[in-house]
Amino acid sequence: MATLPEALLLAATTRPDTPALVSGDRQYNTRELLDAALTVAFSLQKLDLKRIGLCGDNTSAWVIADLACMLADVVCVPVPVFFSSAQVSHLVDTAGLQALLWPETGTAREHLGEGVWASVLADAPASIRLPEGTAKITFTSGSTGTPKGVCLSRAQIMATVEALRQRLSPVGAARHLCILPLATLLENIAGVYLPLLMGGVVRVEPLSALGVTGSSGVDASALANAINRWQPESVILVPELARLLTEAARVGALGCSQFRFMAVGGGKVAPGLLAQARALGLPLYEGYGLSECGSVVALNTPGDDHPGCVGRPLNHVRVRVDEHRHILVRGNIHLGYLGEPTAVAEDDPWLDTGDLGELTDDGFLRVDGRSKNLLITGFGRNISPEWLESELVQALGARQAVVFGDGEPALRALVVVPPTATRTDLAAALQRLNKRLPDYARLPVVYRLPRSLTASDGYLTANARPVRHRIKSDLPQLLAGSVPVYSDCSGESSMAFFDKLQTETAEAKIHVTRAPVIAAVSEGRMTVESYTWFLTQAFHHVKHTVPLMMACGSRLPDRLEGVREALVEYIEEEYGHHEWILNDLQACGEDREACRASTPDLTVELMVAYLYHQIDRGNPAAFFGMVQVLEGTSIELATPLARQIQAHLELPDQAFSYLYSHGELDQGHFEFFRKLMNSITDPADQQAIIDAARMVYRLYGDMLHRIPLPQQTSRQTLETDHAAA
Repeated sequence: MATLPEALLLAATTRPDTPALVSGDRQYNTRELLDAALTVAFSLQKLDLKRIGLCGDNTSAWVIADLACMLADVVCVPVPVFFSSAQVSHLVDTAGLQALLWPETGTAREHLGEGVWASVLADAPASIRLPEGTAKITFTSGSTGTPKGVCLSRAQIMATVEALRQRLSPVGAARHLCILPLATLLENIAGVYLPLLMGGVVRVEPLSALGVTGSSGVDASALANAINRWQPESVILVPELARLLTEAARVGALGCSQFRFMAVGGGKVAPGLLAQARALGLPLYEGYGLSECGSVVALNTPGDDHPGCVGRPLNHVRVRVDEHRHILVRGNIHLGYLGEPTAVAEDDPWLDTGDLGELTDDGFLRVDGRSKNLLITGFGRNISPEWLESELVQALGARQAVVFGDGEPALRALVVVPPTATRTDLAAALQRLNKRLPDYARLPVVYRLPRSLTASDGYLTANARPVRHRIKSDLPQLLAGSVPVYSDCSGESSMAFFDKLQTETAEAKIHVTRAPVIAAVSEGRMTVESYTWFLTQAFHHVKHTVPLMMACGSRLPDRLEGVREALVEYIEEEYGHHEWILNDLQACGEDREACRASTPDLTVELMVAYLYHQIDRGNPAAFFGMVQVLEGTSIELATPLARQIQAHLELPDQAFSYLYSHGELDQGHFEFFRKLMNSITDPADQQAIIDAARMVYRLYGDMLHRIPLPQQTSRQTLETDHAAA
């Protein structure tokens, strides 16, 4: 099998005038492209460089420098444009780079020709031994944010290119537009090397010209306009870009007729999105791969397609699924990770991809998600979050979706949706989605975030996948700033009042969610004294829950007899919960009887007194304003806060029976509450509940604001100020 330089040399000999690379107004034919790469390769050899980092935006100089490294036998390490300075420093040090190549001039840079500039590193780090045959090191941020170098040989890269050429031969040579950053291995191999090998034309333009910024920012209108202008026949997309282009085609903002093949990968793709795209004339096909296998392992193609699967494995690899549903790949495996031992038990090992899936009877591969991301519900059902996330993207038009709920009775999700989407529309879309999901995978609520999750915040990897452990850690703050959207999982339609109650009290709720204790928990500033103070106040208001229910039931008019009946069930559920809290306090080392006899904080006294007054002298339905506040707050914050407090304070499970039970049990209570509220139709009753909820949000929030906390250290204050700036 010929190497890529050899293939380029053959093309320059047999079809020298064929266009090969285009950028702006500059076009290179195959002869000119080879000459340009040879010029830079000669300069690299004169400088005696053996390991270089390739930096910068998508330009023709980037492509030329990359080809030059192959010709000069120089190890090339693409540097993603979206890496942070710390990640770039880590990359330079661990790879032992001698220089950085750039597609533009700069301070202390030497021109190598063809718009390629080199900055030689005076204090080059000590070279780390590379696996024999390493030609390219591709760095991925992984789930932790620390880049990890995958070492690949020329033969491995070329094997992937050749396998793709065979699979896509019916599509033929095409005009390809690089939309993903060239430092992305998939675009590098399938978007540059493959078209050049097949006789196609590669167009590269600065990412800003395509409306793309960083690793996950995109202006859909600018991208559609760029495609309409340059008329590519093929592109490579990630799921979000595929969704945006499908929507652009739907509204007539994107021309579709010129496309011959559009590949999408890098994440789970909902079959509904593929069907919608194709119905609009976009030939969208899903594929699958990973850096360790040269970027592509399987691919659907025209005439050989199975929606819901990622395609048949390419001819250069073998794929099997073990008894644990792990996808294993053999045949074109990376040489090893940079800086790690490469001891291998056999010459041709099976690589455990860490992905879950299955092979169909007709040989197609289905990928369900990452094994390490698997969620196990409180009912013991194993669910891949990636599957539900792809469904949410399609059903709600979500730009981002992150499903969570490991160990909980029901799953939930954070979503980022267009600002024009109304709560009513989202609730209806969520309800439609739940109707077609199995019962164990239905989402009773999703939380609408006010802004996108970003890599700079630490919530996304460089390739825009969620950093789940970080999101889980910050879940209380994320939920606190969100707006919940509920669905009726039974399939009944939602009535107006429950949604109205959420909307009318959203502003008052902010006082609770902005309580300093929420940030303090994540910063590790919650003390045992803080926790026991909170539990003591919880005891003093929870001990009134059943008496308040009884008082409410005795005062309700006959027209609310159904509500009175529901209170009986509430009382049975809530009876004795205040004793749980005393048990928790005892497990924290407190005297339970002393806590029972203590005086509640004034905020709790006022909250309880207000509710008794409303039941006795006002409208007894006001009691349900308290239920809205306390059960809704418990669902969103109790369990994640409890986990963080327990981990930091190292307290036993016996100290968290109240928070854990309310975070989980109140999900069922709140669904019951939602239906109950939708049964209340009298405007006076509704307003009494809304007014009471606003007051309780204020008084309960006052209590949370009064939890005693240690002062922030100067370092924490500095970091907070910096984040705000």
